Amino acid sequence: MRDGRTGVLMMAYGGPAAIGDLPGYLADIRSGRPTPRRVLEEITGNYEAIGGGSPLLAETLKQVAGIEAALDADRFRVYLGMRHWAPWIEETVGRMLDDGITRAVSVVLAPHYSGLSVAKYQRKIDDGLALYRGRIEFVHVDSYFDTDGLIDAFARRVRIGRSRWSESDQPDVHVVFSAHSLPARILASGDPYDFQVRETARLVAERAGLDEMSWSWSYQSAGRTPEPWLGPTLRDHLTTLAGNGVRNVVMVPVGFVSDHVEILYDIDIDAKRIADGLGMRLERPPALNDDPQFTQEVARIIAERASIAGWS
Repeated sequence: MRDGRTGVLMMAYGGPAAIGDLPGYLADIRSGRPTPRRVLEEITGNYEAIGGGSPLLAETLKQVAGIEAALDADRFRVYLGMRHWAPWIEETVGRMLDDGITRAVSVVLAPHYSGLSVAKYQRKIDDGLALYRGRIEFVHVDSYFDTDGLIDAFARRVRIGRSRWSESDQPDVHVVFSAHSLPARILASGDPYDFQVRETARLVAERAGLDEMSWSWSYQSAGRTPEPWLGPTLRDHLTTLAGNGVRNVVMVPVGFVSDHVEILYDIDIDAKRIADGLGMRLERPPALNDDPQFTQEVARIIAERASIAGWS
């Protein structure tokens, strides 16, 4: 039976819920190529350090619930699909077909577009439609890196982070914005990712009232491949800041909207350890997670996109 509502397909990267899931998870990321033992051992150690599994699915489910609550239930039906773990995007598309959905808006819970990231989620949708031999008219939200609600939510994180120092010490607190690194070859192809993540940082800094000397940019969490990745790396950047006399740092990872290993390990454990060794104090305010300001902004974007498509 046809469902007259507009479907909403929320998508996220996916993550293993337990250590035992890691080999399968990594095999999917690596397109079936074997994971070297040393890499598996290193990543296993990272997940053990954050409690044994990724909180990404739990946090994403809360985000999706908040987005769904902010949408008109008579107009929209919301679904969740993951790119590299269950619930898989392709299977979720099959469920949407079974439910009679004929039109849908897709949104990745990552604000910045790249052909190496968001575009791959969108291709998973096409794969699902081909697999289940169905048709849904999709419109995609490619990015939302400069929307007011997102910028406001991150600017509030800057203020929360700086408030962990006394008012008299706050002028000496430096804010480092970051996002997940991608292979540097995207720059030659005209991919918008580098511009978008840096523009988000600039807008957040402006909204939070930071002057040009009070903030800077770094990439983090580069992949384990021999090709060059976007930099500077967080390790190198913290070392440079320490050499310039910076002793107090707030990390605001604007490339991520929820807690997962790239935040809980790469920043809270690894970057913190590096900062400690450099004589720096590093703090990170809470991730956006299911902050109503964020979830309501995503819902607004979805409703707006559906209206532009003529789906009342």
